[in-house]
Amino acid sequence: MSGQATEQRREAPARFPMAALLVLALAIFTNITVEMLPMGLLLPMSRELGVAESAVGLLVTIFAFTVVASSTTLIRLTRRVPRHLLVVTVLLVFAGSAFGSALAPDYGWSIAFRVLGGLAHGIFWTVVGAYAAYLVPPQQLARAVAITSAGGSFAYVLGLPLATLLGQLVGWRWSFALFGIVCLAVAAAVWRLLPAVDHLKDQATTSTGSIALPIPEPGKSVRGVAIAIVSTTVVMLGQYAMYTYVSPFLVQHAGLPESWLSPALFAYGAVGAAAVLAIALWLGRRPTASTLSMMAAGIAAMAVLGAAGSLPLTFAAVLVWGFALGALPALLQTRQLQATPERLLQQATAWYTTGFNVGIGGGALLGALVLDGVGIQALPWVLCAGLVVALVLVGGDVLAGRRRARAAG
Repeated sequence: MSGQATEQRREAPARFPMAALLVLALAIFTNITVEMLPMGLLLPMSRELGVAESAVGLLVTIFAFTVVASSTTLIRLTRRVPRHLLVVTVLLVFAGSAFGSALAPDYGWSIAFRVLGGLAHGIFWTVVGAYAAYLVPPQQLARAVAITSAGGSFAYVLGLPLATLLGQLVGWRWSFALFGIVCLAVAAAVWRLLPAVDHLKDQATTSTGSIALPIPEPGKSVRGVAIAIVSTTVVMLGQYAMYTYVSPFLVQHAGLPESWLSPALFAYGAVGAAAVLAIALWLGRRPTASTLSMMAAGIAAMAVLGAAGSLPLTFAAVLVWGFALGALPALLQTRQLQATPERLLQQATAWYTTGFNVGIGGGALLGALVLDGVGIQALPWVLCAGLVVALVLVGGDVLAGRRRARAAG
């Protein structure tokens, strides 16, 4: 009966859940900012903990690979926990990780608390990544994902610079502690403003002996999910190979004056945030065409950066890159959600989270290998290659889908 009521609520016209989506965006903003804190606090953490700067940078890689190693298992173990309660719980664990990092007496304890944060992060993204699909009908999904993804974009534009500034003004430990307090506040907001959802209505209920049989869902398939996840992984591998070393690339190879570096990176983040807004207003209405267009735009931007032309062209390419890669994560996640049969929503989102974090951790490592083995000038071509592979995969999937539709018609 409860499953039927939930289905009726989802089918009936309802007001767009803006407040719920905004609180999810706020949670994502906080989560990603805390994930990236060591990047902005690298120098003071290195000095106080007595380790090399590269060791502090590894805290980001350790965090990402913890997500990769744990998210699928943890989401299986927590599959029957109410999603609303689970989001609140992982935010509290994330707050504990931030407070622990603030109090860590040495580098070993810093690693331990980053692993704790990575465990919570894997569950968080799996649950939050699917939450929008429970709140809105399919035709509003791209808009909803764009709103929640805006939290990630603003983490790059505002969160990391703010955390870095706090670290400079009051110390890196206080920066972690303050964001631990923010995690607690966001957990309270989620508890009050985010509605509960029924994520088990299409699963078997052993208590009554019922069996939930898969219902055919046109346009949805495991193949489509796999293509969306692989596409996301290769794009993020290239993106983080390039973005991790964007500062030395722009200064040493592209000839950007160091005094222009900060404005260029801020502009990159700002156009990324604008891209998410564009998805909510326009691009989300045609997510497939928008995905292919953003991939093509990113390829063009990398070709310009790889050729190292004039400074105006370089700056323009950075803006196009920021817009394209600001839009693609939300568009690719929308594609994954649209391709996922409802009975597989939680598992598929866990796979997507794993692929995304393989891209983050593996991309930074790949960038280091390319930097040492080939040279900094090769980095744009790494991202270009990832975008080309993703474009072929998604484009091929679109054409195959059209052929199947014609055959069925």
